[in-house]
Amino acid sequence: MYIKKINSVSFQGIEGANSHLASKALFPKAKIITCETFEEVFDSVKNGKSNIGLIPVENSVAGRVAEIHSLMHKTSLKIVGEYFMKIELNLLGIKNTKIKKIESVRSHIHALSQCRKFIKKNKLRMIVTADTALAAKEISEANNHNESAIASKLSANIYNLKILKKNVEDSLKNVTRFILLQKKQIKVNPSKGKILTSLIFAVNNVPAALHKALGCFAINNVNMTKLESYVNETFKNAEFYVDIEGDARDINVSTALNEIKEYTKFVRILGSYYADKFRK
Repeated sequence: MYIKKINSVSFQGIEGANSHLASKALFPKAKIITCETFEEVFDSVKNGKSNIGLIPVENSVAGRVAEIHSLMHKTSLKIVGEYFMKIELNLLGIKNTKIKKIESVRSHIHALSQCRKFIKKNKLRMIVTADTALAAKEISEANNHNESAIASKLSANIYNLKILKKNVEDSLKNVTRFILLQKKQIKVNPSKGKILTSLIFAVNNVPAALHKALGCFAINNVNMTKLESYVNETFKNAEFYVDIEGDARDINVSTALNEIKEYTKFVRILGSYYADKFRK
């Protein structure tokens, strides 16, 4: 990871959330700062309340976290790393209940969507909450035999719940990608590992503008690992989020980024950082 001196890390959710698990895995000695919203995570880093922010951006089952695109468009923070974590979701209930008594299940909307087969099979009524750990906390406080939550093992331990069934996710290959945000761009060295650069851009509203813009990467032998489109609040023009291999300072990458300006309204470099070992 090559990110040092992290004393505090902020994430969206409460203790026991998957972002909490990721934070513990990356920075086990750091102070955790829980935030109600993703925007609050961005603000906590920008205002110096935390050294680094951890944000989930996409899941192999549920797809992208759409809100992040608009926040990345506005922020001055830089992406300084990425982390892939296998997601294990469990059905939790109060200590003296049984799975056959359960009538409803609550969790974050992405977690519910990742467990659709199990929920449908057991005919459970879904209740959406702000995050998985909050669902576990609410179940613990309600102390109702008929209610359950889908959350992590850590949530079960924190909120004194019983795991009624382990791994209720539809796919055992359920992985979430997180990005790490700091105020300043980190220095990267290709001798230490594979480097990625993330950026966003909007193309000019003329025929073949996107084709020509992407051609700048191909011509300069820059490999693209991700291309994602989204619309801004006007719905008039699509904007694009791109991950490419290489440092923004590399000759071929910098040449491509300079050439792409001819076909775009703007180009913003979100950061160059080391690829997670998961990609190897």
